[in-house]
Amino acid sequence: MSLVQDIAILKQVPMLSDFDDDQLRLLAFSAESADYRDGQKLFDDNDRADGGMVIASGTASLQKRASDGFEEIDRVDAGALLGESAMLVEARRPCRAVAVGDVRIIRIRRALFKRMIQEYPEVARRLFEQHAARYQKTVAAIRPIGTRMTDLDQLAAARGKDNAPGG
Repeated sequence: MSLVQDIAILKQVPMLSDFDDDQLRLLAFSAESADYRDGQKLFDDNDRADGGMVIASGTASLQKRASDGFEEIDRVDAGALLGESAMLVEARRPCRAVAVGDVRIIRIRRALFKRMIQEYPEVARRLFEQHAARYQKTVAAIRPIGTRMTDLDQLAAARGKDNAPGG
């Protein structure tokens, strides 16, 4: 694929969509590409993750270890970023990724990405804001669960008092 095509693919990735064309060009130029054939592992679960992988073309099967091997938990297509957090911090792969048909990836190593956000502090600020918004959304989504758990604890405590000797 050409540099122009790689830039277009990177622009589709939500984490990278706010990068301007020059920043994407630098990222695409400095990133590595790799091709995988059907059935080849892109990475295995618990592998050290040194960055992210953007699926440039094809499909990858994401698989978790099960009692009798691996089972598919998801499939991702072109434009998907695997290992978003590994672009920022030391991490391990939470699952295995296997090529379904021919797959081409763009590998963005952590060192490259960190250099990008150091050279472009406005990018770092936007990434921080994106992540903060996502965490706030997650907290809002799980808050009702916390409320229900508190209600259940209070109900259990009340039932415990009713069943206590002399209660």
